[in-house]
Amino acid sequence: MTINTIGRHFREGGKNVIRNGWMTFASVSSIAISLLILGLFLILSLNVNYLSQQIEKQVEIKVFLQTNVNDETRTAIQSSIQAMPDISKLTYVSKEQGLVELRQRMGENGKAFLEGLDGENNPLNDAFTVEVKEPRQVAQTAEKIQALNDGKNPAPILRVSYGKGTVEQLFKITSIIRNIGLFLVACLALTAMFLISNTIKLTIMARNREIKIMKLVGATNGFIRWPFFIEGALLGIFGSILPVAALTYGYWELMNSVTLNTSVLMVKFKPFLEIVYPVAGLLIGIGLVIGIWGSTISVRKYLKV
Repeated sequence: MTINTIGRHFREGGKNVIRNGWMTFASVSSIAISLLILGLFLILSLNVNYLSQQIEKQVEIKVFLQTNVNDETRTAIQSSIQAMPDISKLTYVSKEQGLVELRQRMGENGKAFLEGLDGENNPLNDAFTVEVKEPRQVAQTAEKIQALNDGKNPAPILRVSYGKGTVEQLFKITSIIRNIGLFLVACLALTAMFLISNTIKLTIMARNREIKIMKLVGATNGFIRWPFFIEGALLGIFGSILPVAALTYGYWELMNSVTLNTSVLMVKFKPFLEIVYPVAGLLIGIGLVIGIWGSTISVRKYLKV
């Protein structure tokens, strides 16, 4: 195929887009509306998944030590926990620091309950706050930490707490939410592909006489097919640019809106660039692929003369 022939195909494809005004408008509109709905659900799904990850990352293990544990034993336990491959962060919280934090959390309402608990009257225990690399491994990690008591008498660790029962339920809920989101996005993607491809097929079917005439006068299948191939690609790109622009602007406004300030709602949205690039790339890719695919499949039918 020569450069002149390629240029001719691109010119004809572009002319077809302009020449068939209403059919082009119908195709582009169908693509834009379908991808807009798909993009909205995709952004929602990504943010729900991001929120689930943030909730899971807040899961931590509290390791409470016995009151009679000396500094040497405490240091040994700390080193043993830090040596575990599952641990991402370990923080020592003395009972004095724990009392200060408790007073901060309870505020003025709990001030009277905590009077006179300083020094030797402090009822709290020294503790470690442990964060794990993989939140779903928190139960197994807690068991490993509890096992540090094995063979020691008296046992230096009073108890290991991570919200057993509640944490497992939390993980089940987040998994269900993720799966529902993926299912909805997959269904919408298939629906969008079906609607878009059918609309493009109608565009090509309206010109079946033109295709048959070209075939009868001796044009090769490739010569006929390529302009429609280019036309389908252009329809897909034009139809996907509109929803990408709308979603990008809308998400930017959402993140910067005064009425939906994330710090006020205590809801952290997925960062703008982490949403825009994958969503834009996916929607443009879907529009391009479906435009080409729909045109190619439709033209093939009329090439059999």
